[in-house]
Amino acid sequence: MFNKVLIANRGEIALRIHRACKELGIDTVAVHSTADEDAMHVRLADESVCIGPPAPKDSYLNIPAIISAAEITGADAIHPGYGFLSENARFADIVKAHNITFIGPDAEHIRVMGDKIAAKEAVGKAGIPLVPGSEGALQSYEEARVEAEKIGYPVLVKAAAGGGGRGMKVAKTAADLEEAMSTAKAEAKGAFGDDAVYLEKYLQLPRHIELQIIADSHGNVVQLGERDCSLQRRHQKVLEEALSPALTDKERARIGETVRKAIEKIGYLGAGTIEFLYENGEFYFIEMNTRLQVEHPITEQVTRIDLVREQIMVAAGAKLGFSQKDIAFRGHAIECRVNAEDPRTFRPSPGQVTQFHPAGGPGVRFDSAVYTGYKIPPYYDSMIGKLIVYGEDRAHCIARLRRALSEMVFVGVDTTVPLFMDLVEDPEFQKGDYHIHWLEQWLEKSA
Repeated sequence: MFNKVLIANRGEIALRIHRACKELGIDTVAVHSTADEDAMHVRLADESVCIGPPAPKDSYLNIPAIISAAEITGADAIHPGYGFLSENARFADIVKAHNITFIGPDAEHIRVMGDKIAAKEAVGKAGIPLVPGSEGALQSYEEARVEAEKIGYPVLVKAAAGGGGRGMKVAKTAADLEEAMSTAKAEAKGAFGDDAVYLEKYLQLPRHIELQIIADSHGNVVQLGERDCSLQRRHQKVLEEALSPALTDKERARIGETVRKAIEKIGYLGAGTIEFLYENGEFYFIEMNTRLQVEHPITEQVTRIDLVREQIMVAAGAKLGFSQKDIAFRGHAIECRVNAEDPRTFRPSPGQVTQFHPAGGPGVRFDSAVYTGYKIPPYYDSMIGKLIVYGEDRAHCIARLRRALSEMVFVGVDTTVPLFMDLVEDPEFQKGDYHIHWLEQWLEKSA
């Protein structure tokens, strides 16, 4: 087991990793920007190192500073959390070159899965169903036009190196394709430094379903069920559920085993997530995330598996302590991403939290690094916590969620808690009858 883990992240996920390390008897090193010197993970870690000014490029994305911090403190492993450098293959390579363990998959798997075209090819060969689309990057508009006619309109132009909805444009007809392609290429070049794009069939009203897996270095792979992440705004997840209210047990077992076998063939190590669009009983691969997901706690709730602990254990060379037959899904869990934003305009609301009281009681968990007096900096993502609620079934979970939301107290900043309080009262949400466009339509009607 590791003696000391450097946590190359901030906020609630840095605190989550710290807690898992302490339960394993591992010392922790917190790295932080000057804006985060009073952060909770910095206060609780065994050691801390300032790695630069507030801007992420100068601190949390500053690879030389992070490696220096690891060497100075004698850390023998680095956990990247999610975001920042968590899916940066070059960072994983550099960590390994310094004889430090990267708590995540091999750099090559990060590299392949970070390129959507290469990822489609890899998982397709392993047996995972794909969205109909072009086989590789498109070299010209003419090539795109021919491919679009084969696929059938509407089509989605997607950045090969994309993520978070950037570099994605819909062409509903042939007349839309040229503009969609040029706009997507320009966005992709600006966001990722790579203007390569490809085409996929645009599904009209799908759900966003993702499968959680964990694999060790001894050939063992276990899938831990799905999460429904269909409630999104601008391609960003807002609320997630485990398990999905849309799937039957038969569909769940079928896609779960398909994914498990594919990951086994790929030879993957660590935690990962295969994301799908689901429509009319069929699953279509979108991408693989080679890291811990923001929404991992709801899987922990329904499986009783500590995913961060398992990540650390398998990175240290341990075998998984369970097999597929040991996994039983119990109850239902929902996660609300609480952001420091105006609940109507979604304008960020940084500032000092003058009063804070998290929800509690049976089946309620609030993963956050916020405390009374904490100043939310304006430089980073506005998510300040995750309200995770568990119930014996979905109806019980929603009842608990309603109660938990009513207990949340934030004074000094705006949060999206009121948005969720309205959302849980909607009859379609209560029935689980929604798709990836539903929330934006609901927000328009509620405006």
